[in-house]
Amino acid sequence: MLRKKVKLIFNPIANLGRSWPIASSLRPLLTELGGADWTGTVYPTHAAELARQAGEEGYEKVIAMGGDGTVHEVVNGLMQLPPEKRPILGIVPVGTGNDFAYSLGISSIPEEALRQAFQGPVHEIDVAHVEDNRGHSEYWTNTLGIGFDALINIRSRRVALFQGFAVYFLAMMQALILDYTPYKAHLRTDHQEWDESLLMMVICNGKREGGGFHIAPQASQQDGLLNSVRVPVIRRRRMLLTVPYFMNGTHEKLSYVHSLSFRTLEINSDRPLYIHSDGEIYAGMHSTVNHLKIECLPSAIRAVAPGFKS
Repeated sequence: MLRKKVKLIFNPIANLGRSWPIASSLRPLLTELGGADWTGTVYPTHAAELARQAGEEGYEKVIAMGGDGTVHEVVNGLMQLPPEKRPILGIVPVGTGNDFAYSLGISSIPEEALRQAFQGPVHEIDVAHVEDNRGHSEYWTNTLGIGFDALINIRSRRVALFQGFAVYFLAMMQALILDYTPYKAHLRTDHQEWDESLLMMVICNGKREGGGFHIAPQASQQDGLLNSVRVPVIRRRRMLLTVPYFMNGTHEKLSYVHSLSFRTLEINSDRPLYIHSDGEIYAGMHSTVNHLKIECLPSAIRAVAPGFKS
């Protein structure tokens, strides 16, 4: 069977619909680059279905045009395929945060990103997997936030009139005032086991989240490991003063912020956890999740990554 070249999966409501005119303006360049079969998403999880179908139909490359949520869905679709059938992932970031594209070194300028998607270097990258006590599981590429971090994400949905970093900053202030609740957890990695009371924990495959929080500057999508950042129970004022350190990626110098790398992690909590996966709500305000198994899957997919060394 002859392999078709490129499938482009576009989310027309990315960035509150602001992605639509950007995508339209890229059509002449798309033709210049050789063209692609263009399909828009129309409902949640549609991008995952389209990505899986693209692999089944023999496409060599799938380009996700949207935000981190679109990439999240596309990767979940690709991971439903056998490794040998997974198309190369390209990204044209036209969403709100675009954090995973940043970690791969993809341009924030749509025209440049589209050129990179067609012509940029391809590398194998790690993907992470999470499974919980409900029996639900999914793949993720950038960050998995637990606790305060996830509450910021949940509240960010209510301040959607703002864009980018402003959304996350305003949501953070609301969570700081209204939802400042720690949890006690038993944690076990492939190397150690301990108990800890936490305000938040972010597990990272990518370097950045929230449109500008440099959570794990040293994270790599090619080392077979996940990086975690943990914040214990601290006062609100101290947490507020900690935020600038997360913004510029210097939080690791703080004695009360703990970092760790691992291949696998298991978490048991004394209460239901709020969780986001790549910025998508995994367990919201009515969560029943108190047990998680998390694993890094090395070199799971191939992706266009201009920021990686050959």
